[in-house]
Amino acid sequence: MSSAWIFPGQGSQAVGMGQDLYDQFAAARAVFDEADAVLGLPLSRLCFEGPADQLTATENAQPALLTTSVALLAALGWSSDGPVDVLPAFVAGHSLGEYSALVASGAIPFAVALRLVRRRGELMAAATEGTMAAVIGLDMEPLRSACAEASELGPVVVANENAPGQLVISGAANAVSRAGELARAAGASRVLPLKVSAAFHSPLMTAAATGLREAIDIAPVEVARVPVVANVTAQPITHPDEIRAELVDQVTAPVRWIATIEYMAAAGVDRFVEIGPGTVLAGTVRRITPEATRVNIGKAGEVLAAGSGI
Repeated sequence: MSSAWIFPGQGSQAVGMGQDLYDQFAAARAVFDEADAVLGLPLSRLCFEGPADQLTATENAQPALLTTSVALLAALGWSSDGPVDVLPAFVAGHSLGEYSALVASGAIPFAVALRLVRRRGELMAAATEGTMAAVIGLDMEPLRSACAEASELGPVVVANENAPGQLVISGAANAVSRAGELARAAGASRVLPLKVSAAFHSPLMTAAATGLREAIDIAPVEVARVPVVANVTAQPITHPDEIRAELVDQVTAPVRWIATIEYMAAAGVDRFVEIGPGTVLAGTVRRITPEATRVNIGKAGEVLAAGSGI
């Protein structure tokens, strides 16, 4: 059986996440303690105790989710310089989760990734233009056509290709509203406005991408020990130059999650292990490749149940 590790992105955070890991695993405790020291703020307490509105804030949610995912890896016995034969065939992450995947691959040290996602969160939080909406029950091409027609009102794109019939559009508020109307007319069962501060994964995030490039250009990046299937291209990357370009481009580009899972399945992966809070990604895998085995590891009990079988 060939496995891939997949890591969730923003939206999977929940108050209390990681508390059981901190209490039960010394290796996980060290990860949370390192995060507090690197960022100079009580991130672990925010994960464990909230309040929810502060944890949900983009600049906090992003490092909090990265830290929890890496703490889970540590609790499972992973280390960045551990034996290659215990690593998966591929890693991938949804949007922010790509940073967790890169840490897991050995391409970026945890402390470096932590600083980058904190900066990424700050830049994305500063972007207040536009909005997003989930579109349920419509195929990709009709939704792209709806966005193209609505773009006369402003930029609007399919931003998250999460699963068949589960897509997200992003862009200028009036254009997103019009694209939603056109999507309903084309057969979408629901169009749900999302509670976001800006139009993530759209051209309206160009300023955030430019700001993040400055931090990424000087960050140490190594050759990945495991191929990372990139959000932007849905193709594996390992070289530092590819990784740097991916982390900048993914801020404005769509998350091609359907194609990402399809690529790994076609390459022989038949077991997807979601490492992080929640079960969102396992749900997308069920819709994209229902024959694959799905495993969730987000709590201490699931770490113990998995043992070394990740």
